[in-house]
Amino acid sequence: MLHALLITVHVIVCIGLIGVVLLQQGKGAEMGAAFGGSSQTLFGSTGATTFLGKMTAAAAAIFMITSLGLTYLAANRYKSSVVSDTPAATAPAPEAPAAPAAEPAQPAPPPEPPAKAE
Repeated sequence: MLHALLITVHVIVCIGLIGVVLLQQGKGAEMGAAFGGSSQTLFGSTGATTFLGKMTAAAAAIFMITSLGLTYLAANRYKSSVVSDTPAATAPAPEAPAAPAAEPAQPAPPPEPPAKAE
């Protein structure tokens, strides 16, 4: 229940954050900057924070909090494991090594050189 609610809030805030960012006016978007005119506020102070700027900060904060909440819920979702309930398997006993052959194989004797004809 909490997981689904947090995902829903996260998606709504994500879409709202995208919309608020796209609605904001970029820096240098004044008419004076477009036609080369000088303006004291072009590189100076930006003035008071706008409503959209405050909404962006609030949406970003909520987005980060919901992201952390979803991470926490996902990490602690499955606390039990099926593997921990099963007993450890015992290793089979090693088989006895095969008995060695009665006599080790001997290398073949070198061939005799051919007799010289006199």
